[in-house]
Amino acid sequence: MALQTHGEPEGMYVHQMAHILYMAALGYLYWDTQRSAFSNRGWTYLRIFCVLTIFWNLLALIGHESTQYLHPKDFTIVDGYLFSKVNRPLTLIKAAYYTAKLDHLLTVPAMFFLYIALRSFYRASLDEDGD
Repeated sequence: MALQTHGEPEGMYVHQMAHILYMAALGYLYWDTQRSAFSNRGWTYLRIFCVLTIFWNLLALIGHESTQYLHPKDFTIVDGYLFSKVNRPLTLIKAAYYTAKLDHLLTVPAMFFLYIALRSFYRASLDEDGD
């Protein structure tokens, strides 16, 4: 999902800086919502979203950086461009790239927690209006 090509080298620099700024913003949001004023369940779900998304950003940074050290000969294309295999020997860079391609294992749960956080906020606002 996050491992896309960008114009070299400026596009990659800007994209990597965006990941860092996004992590900083999520870190601040996590830190700021730990106050007792934000104690209902929705805020807990939002903090879980922040943690998962921070880890996704770290994984994306590693994945983007690992692509800088890979070559087309490191992959074998099978059945079109949607399916490729990493050629042996498996190096640390290839393993990092492969692991980074599994970023959906973080983004899907993160989006789920964001959804239930927003749903919780919505239901809490309905309860306040009904009182």
